[in-house]
Amino acid sequence: MMDFEQLGRTCVVGLQWGDEGKGKIVDVLLEHFDVVVRYSGGSNAGHTVVIDDQKFALHQLPSGILRKNITSIITGGAVIDPAVLLGEIESLRARDIEIDGTLHVSDRAHLVFPYHRREDQLAENAGGAGKLGTTARGIGPCYSDKMSRRFGVRICDLSRPDRLRERVRWIVAHKNAYFAALYDVREPLEADAIVDEYLAFSKQLEPFVCDTTTLLHKLLGENKRILFEGAQGNLLDVDSGTYPYVTSSNAGPGSICSTAGLPPRAVQAVVGVVKAYTTRVGGGPFPTEQDNEIGALIRERGNEYGTTTGRPRRCGWFDAVSAAYSAVTCGVDHLAVVHLDSVSGMQELKICVGYEHNGRRLDGFPADPYTLEEVQPVYATLDGWSEEIGGCRRLDELPAAARAYLDKLSECVGVPVGMVGVGPARDQTILA
Repeated sequence: MMDFEQLGRTCVVGLQWGDEGKGKIVDVLLEHFDVVVRYSGGSNAGHTVVIDDQKFALHQLPSGILRKNITSIITGGAVIDPAVLLGEIESLRARDIEIDGTLHVSDRAHLVFPYHRREDQLAENAGGAGKLGTTARGIGPCYSDKMSRRFGVRICDLSRPDRLRERVRWIVAHKNAYFAALYDVREPLEADAIVDEYLAFSKQLEPFVCDTTTLLHKLLGENKRILFEGAQGNLLDVDSGTYPYVTSSNAGPGSICSTAGLPPRAVQAVVGVVKAYTTRVGGGPFPTEQDNEIGALIRERGNEYGTTTGRPRRCGWFDAVSAAYSAVTCGVDHLAVVHLDSVSGMQELKICVGYEHNGRRLDGFPADPYTLEEVQPVYATLDGWSEEIGGCRRLDELPAAARAYLDKLSECVGVPVGMVGVGPARDQTILA
């Protein structure tokens, strides 16, 4: 059983292609923590939390913002779309959730601008090799500008309006020329209008902006219990994932050191979140996809539509090969298996326990996306169960077939199950 006394600094990370249910797990675990840290990604993330029949969809804010007396931090590893962030803040205030004094945003975080969103949309609409199935929120182009060092703009740059205006004028001139030459877009963006808008955002963001690295070290010195909240999933990690069908940042716990400015020993435990099946949004290989009645049933039972885009998710059987790969690369100590209730009522369930390619059993998870598209899944078939399990609160209350499914899943991934989700609500969580 998970020992919360030993989980003083824990990371929650997705082990699939995102959308695993990390928001709910973070929300449940925060009962035992003081601080939540969002360390990567942008508004392309969509974390859903259900509290007292109220549904909250969060994109920029950490899921812990919904709990009282929790310090919420967004580090410099995330990219901030001010309009989205401020919109979420106002939405929570309208629902009587006050965040003043609890939210802290890094002055090192990079900003998403209108030209990033335009670039994302143009590349997707152009199709061909440039089409990746992104959310078109401008996240990839923002990270690209960050890494190029030529065009990145950080929150701290908002404090110098004259320098900001000069810099954005230069960037926008370049972007307009790029869009015209490559995509024949003849409607230029107006640099001064963008700067005016972002300086207005700056005044609204000012109460939340600080040096989060210094703040985190202060909290560590006070022995505060810290929960790190990952965005997307490890199979979307720009290095570990199914490149190029990935996000533009490092989703795993290894990036906490650089993004939050903390030493490697800062993370003491990792909780890996998986669904009881597998989903994916956008393009890219998906060995266990069921583009048939089974996939449609999973989609409807699990309400598998994107929190950010509303797009229907691709659905399939649980892939233990990819999940085991993610568990190893992320150093997972405990599994949180969610949506177990969504596979109730199925006569049989399958778990992919291996890949075959050209008649040969593969040893691991291939880097080449074309190989991954060609593999044949090797399945273990288990009995399903007919009982609805949303009211179960202990493992021994689950049907025997459901417990056997969890045991097989744990065996194949190589990590013990520590939490089980049997519904969307906060209290529909079993601590194993």
